[in-house]
Parts: sequence; structure tokens; C-alpha cells
Amino acid sequence: MADMPGFERILIANRGEIALRAIRVCHQLGVQAVAVYSTADAVSPHVWAADRAVCIGAPAAQSSYLAIAPLIHVALETGCDAIYPGYGFLAENADFAQQCAQHGIKFIGPSAETISVMGDKSKARELALAQGVPVVPGSDGAYLDVETALEVAAEVGFPMLLKARSGGGGRGMRVVCEFSEFAGAFAQATREAEAAFADGAVYIERFFPSVRHIEVQVLGDGKGGAVVFDERDCSVQRRHQKLIEESPSPAVGPDLRRRMLDAAAKLTRGICYEGAGTVEFILAVETGEFFFIEMNTRIQVEHPVTEMRSGIDLVRAQFDIAAGRPLPEHDVNRQPGGHAIEFRINAEDYRRDFLPTPGTLSRWRPPRGCGIRLDSAAFEGQHISPFYDSMIAKLIVHGSSRENALHKARDALKRFDCQGIATTIDFHRLLIDDEAFIGNAVHTRWIETEWSGNAAGEPPT
Repeated sequence: MADMPGFERILIANRGEIALRAIRVCHQLGVQAVAVYSTADAVSPHVWAADRAVCIGAPAAQSSYLAIAPLIHVALETGCDAIYPGYGFLAENADFAQQCAQHGIKFIGPSAETISVMGDKSKARELALAQGVPVVPGSDGAYLDVETALEVAAEVGFPMLLKARSGGGGRGMRVVCEFSEFAGAFAQATREAEAAFADGAVYIERFFPSVRHIEVQVLGDGKGGAVVFDERDCSVQRRHQKLIEESPSPAVGPDLRRRMLDAAAKLTRGICYEGAGTVEFILAVETGEFFFIEMNTRIQVEHPVTEMRSGIDLVRAQFDIAAGRPLPEHDVNRQPGGHAIEFRINAEDYRRDFLPTPGTLSRWRPPRGCGIRLDSAAFEGQHISPFYDSMIAKLIVHGSSRENALHKARDALKRFDCQGIATTIDFHRLLIDDEAFIGNAVHTRWIETEWSGNAAGEPPT
């Protein structure tokens, strides 16, 4: 008998470490887990960890993990009463959530309507304004034709940022510094947005050359109740892709934290959000101003740093909320606190402009120890596929302070023995000894414009 009311069997519509994590939560709750996999993932750990596994299609994501109809079919055929999407793939696909509802399957996440509205950045902006949350100055709508967009651009002013109305991850995004660049950048952004999200519309907002990326983890019960957690700083990025995340942000003081968390709570409660989500802001450090940029309606890759500091299992919370259980109690006076940092271990060669490096892991010896956590589905002898995201692990380090966490991180990264492919481990070893990173002088474009790391050299030993 399942421990979770209403759920007996759950389909895990994902792969890799997040699928493995979700399967473990299912088993903790006494619920059966059904995995799906592509032919490229036939020997992946999430396949053998599940109670049952079904091949969903060919290696290409469009033929497997992004194929809505086969996923619904497998869920129905295996008697699943819920689907867990994790992050990436279909996690923020409103049509998928709607299809689940139409077939009587619980989508573990927000409603299709919430995903659709918050996924439309212009509508999300309107909702944020309605809740009194500050937003980046910019256009009221999104545009497909350059002539109309040019008229709005003249009002917003340069420099500006073009952003895809749908999706994220830096796709469909362009910085425009002057009028003569606008038409070309707009065409590139719309083409990329159409290819990535089947929606070429982009909106325009004022661009701040030097900002921090701050996000707030939230949980909502779908009835207006919400829990918010201390912020995460995700400012170390490359081409809008996060590389390191930490909590709390070294750039956020008590008063600013209170205001940001209050804004995130207002939005979460105001839209009666259900499940785990992230309210994202940019922070102009010089002025202390912060602005809402978007809400991710799913669990984030970097959620473990919040788990390490709060002591709350956020994935389990997603399952509990979907089953109608109350939100977890979050007592800041009883949480572990301290400082947590997550390092994304990607199969990429940072010496060659972060070129993906698929291949075979000939040696895989992650570090262990107090305050060290590894979220991964990698194993020695595994072939890292070129078909999916290059992230193969997340190294999370927790310490009593930022200084203590960085000390542990240096030791952990030094002991991380990974051979067979190039990874970002050496990059992280260099990064955490950089004076700007240690001294809290980074921003979202720092890696691309200012990082002093010797990309051609070797990390310290």
C-alpha cells in the first residue's frame, strides 16, 4: 500500500540524476516508479533503479523525452496516476501538463494555465506588476515584426536586451548596444526562439551591463499559501548558462533579503502557485535595486544548495504538495543555515571555449566527506552521450560560512578524480581561487568579459 494518498505509481518523465533522485523519493514514500528511457540511455542508472522501465524512443530528445503522446501512452499503459517532469525537457510545457489533466493523470507541478502564463514573459511581467513586484523597464508586449519592435525600442533606450517570450536558457536572447545593430539582432533572436520554442516572439527590456542574478526558491500549495527560502546567487554564468550557484548571496544584506523574499512571496501567493518554483531577479549592486525577470515553474538544477541550508527535501515536497499534503514547515531558527555552493560538473573543455566532450568515463572517483554532496547518475565506464545536456554531476559543498565552504570546496575539487573526458572540474579549481570571485566582485558577464583565469594553463595542485 502506498504511503502517499492517491498515488500508487508515478511515471518519471526525465533522465539522469533528477530521474534517479525522483525514483528514490518514490521509494521513500512507498510509491512505485516507472522510468522511461531512450535507446541511448538503456543502461542508465535510473533505468535499473525504477520498478519498471519502458523504452520511449530514439536518442534524439524530440523522439523520446520530448514526445508527449508516447509519454502519456506509457503512463496510461503502466497504470500511473501521476507524472513527475523534473527540470528541462517537458517540465515547463503547458501542453504536456494539459494532456496529463485531460487523461486523469496528476502533473506534479503547477497547472497548465500557470505554466503558460508565467512562461510568457510579457504576461508574467504584468502579473508581477499587479502584485507590486518591481520589473525591469521594457516593453509591455512581445513582437514578431521588426518595424513594430523598432518603435518600442526607441522608447526603451539603449543598451537593451531582446529575450524570447517563451523558454529560457539564453536562447533567443541578444544584447543590442545601438540602433544600427537592432534589426540584425532581432532577426537572430526571433529565428533562434522559433527554432527552440516554436514561438519566435521576443520582448524588449533595458539592459544592465553589470548585474547579479539572484533567485528565490518558493513552494506553493495552489491555494495561496507559500514558503520562501533564502536567495541563491547564480551570477557566475557563461552565455546565460549558470556555472556556480551559492546561498546566501554574498551581495545581499538582511534588508535587501527581506525585500526580495517578500516580493517572491507576494507573487507566489498572488497567483496561487502550486509546487516548486523559482522567482528570478537581477540586482544592480551599485544602487541596490532589484527587478523581477521571470519565474521558472519547476524545480531548478541548483535546488540542492537550498536543501543543504534549509534541511528540507524539495523534491519530496513537490510530491507531497501534488498529493494534497500541507507545505513543509520552514523554521529559519532550526535550519542548518551556513553557506552552500554548487559546482556544475559538465562534460566540457573549458580550454576550448567549453566545447562539449562526449566520451567514456574511464575513471570516476568523486570526493566524499562531511558537508560534501554529489548529485549524479554518472558511473565509471559510462559513455557520456552527445544527445543531451552536458552536465554529468553537481558537487554541492556546505560549510559554516562562505570562507569555510570555499575551503571545503578546494579540497573536494582537488580530490575529484575524473578521467577519460575533459570536464569543468579544473575550471572550478581555478575559479574559486580568483580574487574577484573570492572578493565578491563578479556579475553575470564576468566570465566572458573580465575573468582573469588562465584558460590555457593548468589549475593549481
